[in-house]
Amino acid sequence: MSSSMKWAVVGASTIAAEWMIPAIRSQGDEVVAVLSSSESRGLDYAGQHLIANAYTDLATLLAEQKPDAVYISTTNELHRDQCIQAAQAGVHVLCEKPLALNLDDAVAMVRACEDAGVVMATNHHLRHAITHQALREQIASGAVGTPSAARVFHAVSLPEHLRGWRINKADAGGGVVLDITVHNADTLAFILGEYPLSVMAMTQNTGMGKGIEDGAMSVWRFPSGLLAYTHESFATPFADTGLEIHGDQGSLVAKGVMTQQPTGDVWLRNGEGRMRLPLDHHNLYEEGVSQFRQAICSGSHPAADGWAGVRSLAVALAVLASARSGKEEVVDYGVAAPG
Repeated sequence: MSSSMKWAVVGASTIAAEWMIPAIRSQGDEVVAVLSSSESRGLDYAGQHLIANAYTDLATLLAEQKPDAVYISTTNELHRDQCIQAAQAGVHVLCEKPLALNLDDAVAMVRACEDAGVVMATNHHLRHAITHQALREQIASGAVGTPSAARVFHAVSLPEHLRGWRINKADAGGGVVLDITVHNADTLAFILGEYPLSVMAMTQNTGMGKGIEDGAMSVWRFPSGLLAYTHESFATPFADTGLEIHGDQGSLVAKGVMTQQPTGDVWLRNGEGRMRLPLDHHNLYEEGVSQFRQAICSGSHPAADGWAGVRSLAVALAVLASARSGKEEVVDYGVAAPG
């Protein structure tokens, strides 16, 4: 492979336009094609973003353009087949979350990439935030002692141009749980080094969602005994995002950190007082693409591989199951069980 990679963008999406295409190009790589189910939308999108080719058929795109990698950001029910098709063509896959709508499909995606010998990564961008990396390092260093509790505030106001299927199409993976809870699951796993054993959850519909949840709260039980509380919403225009980890020797409080932007602050509170951690913010998506490229070129491990995407999906599915049953639900990780 040459130092410059060829990419295809699978899905004429907003996230690709706003974040991923610029991130890919920041590495000196080329976006050679975009795939859209609508020919007119694909052509318009390609023109707007200076992409030479637009396709409506993935097989044709892969055969004609022979990209080194694809970035998949179509609606979630399409991810499985598109990922497997790319893998079987020998193309590396960076896929948006959730990977799929059920665990079997997500596992099939990872297995297909393993069988084909291509790199697969889940686009869990928050792993690349300096704030989250600082939290992880502080926990590992024992800065708060033994962590016993965590709180995640990931309630936002979903911009109107991003609503669409997210608020009205359950069969496309809409709803706040599959859209946001997966982020919180991966974030806590990244920072704490463990995944929850079980969850208890409630969901709500405040009126934005059309027959689908637009808010959720849940409590998660971890193997260490730690309990975590999470709040996700599409319909809280004046809420702040944040993350807290509390231990017997201190607390970490992060504000404005559950976002796509390279922003936010992290504070350590302990017996010596309150200290703001020094942070050097950087673009999360550029860092993610850079690490994905390194995994391809040097054999290093991507920040969030396919199995990380399977596990975050498993947690979100357990949250939905608990909201339906009204009971504590064990998280079923299947073959992706942590350990």
